[in-house]
Amino acid sequence: MSRILNSIVAVCPDMGIGKNGNLPWHPIRLSNEFKHFQKMTMTPLVEGKKNVVLMGRKTWFSIPAANRPLKNRINIVLSRELNTAPEGAHYLASDFSSALHLLDSSELEKQVDQVWIIGGSAVYKVGKIMQYIRMISEESCDTEDWSNGCWKFSCAIRGINSILK
Repeated sequence: MSRILNSIVAVCPDMGIGKNGNLPWHPIRLSNEFKHFQKMTMTPLVEGKKNVVLMGRKTWFSIPAANRPLKNRINIVLSRELNTAPEGAHYLASDFSSALHLLDSSELEKQVDQVWIIGGSAVYKVGKIMQYIRMISEESCDTEDWSNGCWKFSCAIRGINSILK
């Protein structure tokens, strides 16, 4: 089945997405962005279906345990290291291709509406698609830049400032 993959990520002006294994910004500074993230990834376009959030192992474990799994979404974790889905995750896939096959399985095919790639950098690289990219603020990052030209930029998002003060 052909499926559109969406990605959502917050980036610095230099296109970095992380620093020292975390976001480069304090979470309180991102409250509007988190609301937008939640709205986009949680709201299916087709009534009765759910969206999928597809993320790497490190992204999964960066989410506070109290917030895992991300509610009202099917959570799929990608990991070459884990043998079973981490506690709370709905599914585990060993690689991106396996995750796509899982989406087409009889178990998920009729349940799934939109698929959202939510990180980290290795998953974004493999997914090679960006629907929403935000320029947040001037912060230094050590997780690579995404300026290689293979992304579609859509920076004008109503209700979210381009630069946080």
